[in-house]
Amino acid sequence: QVPVIESGGGLVQAGGSLRLSCIVSRRTFPSYAMGWFRQAPGKEREFVAAISWRGDRSHYRESVRGRFNIFEDSPNLTVYLQMNNLKPEDTAIYYCAADPVTDYSRDYYYTGQSDYDYWGQGTQVTVSS
Repeated sequence: QVPVIESGGGLVQAGGSLRLSCIVSRRTFPSYAMGWFRQAPGKEREFVAAISWRGDRSHYRESVRGRFNIFEDSPNLTVYLQMNNLKPEDTAIYYCAADPVTDYSRDYYYTGQSDYDYWGQGTQVTVSS
């Protein structure tokens, strides 16, 4: 098992910002494709954002594009999700996911939950109106 640890959730008013952090252990695998997912009450978990293992490519669900930014701080082995202009519909538990790189010949990311092998416990984000 590879530890994946999220932090940074909290309560914020609509229009505010939060930054989520995710640290994944590099002891077993040196590189990962990373993603963020979320699950709102009564709904299924959904894709939010992904970043390729080289950090050169990213992808977002339509409803957060232009408001959220996924990026990595390689020296600190941390992936961030900067969330701006938050809306009440962004309220959810946010999960960080990691998939070890197996093909170093190409840069890639994943948007499907089944593509990720390791998951964090989640961090609550609540946006009040």
